[in-house]
Amino acid sequence: MSVIFESTIKMVEGSNEDWYIELRDTISQSIEICKDLPEYAKKVEELGALYGGNIDEVRWGKADDVRPHIMDIVRFEMSKLQREIEEEIGKPLIDEEKS
Repeated sequence: MSVIFESTIKMVEGSNEDWYIELRDTISQSIEICKDLPEYAKKVEELGALYGGNIDEVRWGKADDVRPHIMDIVRFEMSKLQREIEEEIGKPLIDEEKS
């Protein structure tokens, strides 16, 4: 059984600037709504703990109404969070030799 999470960037209804991430556990079919990346990271960790911390894949997507500048904001925030985590653990999250 593969542990796969689906993460979809969506816009808050009626907004052109406010976004959130819908996080779905494909095994339990549970859905979490995360208003920002720190909350998303926490929820992924919590859900992953249900499977012993072993997450096989995170599939990313976006709703059709998510504008390019929103994606730029999300990418920037993701890289910032990645740097913070790497500094905390003292090593890269992504093994460049395996990529």
